[in-house]
Amino acid sequence: FRTRVEREAARRFARLAAAIAAFDADSPVPALMRQAAEDERRHAALCADLSAVYGQPVGAAAEDAAIAPGSLGARAAVLYEVVASCCITETESVATLTTLLAEPVEPRVERVLREIARDEVVHGRLGWTYLSMEASISDVSFLSPWIPAMLAGTVGEGLFASAGADLESRELLRHGVLPHSLKRSIFIGTLEGVVFPGLEKFGISPLPARQWLSNSAARSQLG
Repeated sequence: FRTRVEREAARRFARLAAAIAAFDADSPVPALMRQAAEDERRHAALCADLSAVYGQPVGAAAEDAAIAPGSLGARAAVLYEVVASCCITETESVATLTTLLAEPVEPRVERVLREIARDEVVHGRLGWTYLSMEASISDVSFLSPWIPAMLAGTVGEGLFASAGADLESRELLRHGVLPHSLKRSIFIGTLEGVVFPGLEKFGISPLPARQWLSNSAARSQLG
C-alpha cells in the first residue's frame, strides 16, 4: 500500500511542478516539487523492497490522475491538489510516522520509516508555504467546502468503523503498521490539532470538514 502511495505522490509532484511553472515561471516551487518527486520515487523503491521481504511483491503502478474538481481553474486546481496532498496527506503522514517511530520497530522497517519521515516533513512544509504564498495574492477561502472531498480521498469511511482483533493488534506496530483504532485517533487528532488550525489561518473554514467527520463517524456506527 505504501509503495503505491509513494508512487502516486511522485507522479503528482512532478505534474504539479509542470503546472505551476506554466503560470508562474519565476516561482521557486516547481524545483522544490521536482525534488519532492525524486524523494517519493526513492521512498517507493524502499517500500517495494520491504514489501518483497514480507512476501508481497508490488505490482505495476496505476496511472496518475488529477484529483481537483473540473470546475476549478488551472491555478485553483493546483492549489486544491497541493492542499490535499501536502497540507493534509503529508501532514497526516508525518504524524503517523512519528507515532510509529516512538515504538519498538523492526530495524529494517525503522530505517525505511526514518528516511521517509525526514522527507515528509519537508513536503508538508512545502504545501503550507505554497498555500501561504497563494493566500497572499488571492482569496483561498473557496477551498473550505472542498476539504471534505480531500479528506474522503485520504481515507476510506471504514476508518471510522470497528475492526477485528487482527487489525487492532499492537504487534502491528513492530512492522510499521498502525492498529486500526490508533490510526483513527491520529487522523482525527492531526486534523483538529494541526490541519484545521492551519487552514483557519488562511481564512479556510474547517466547519464543512468537521461536519464530514461527524457524519462519517455516525454512518459507521449505524452500519
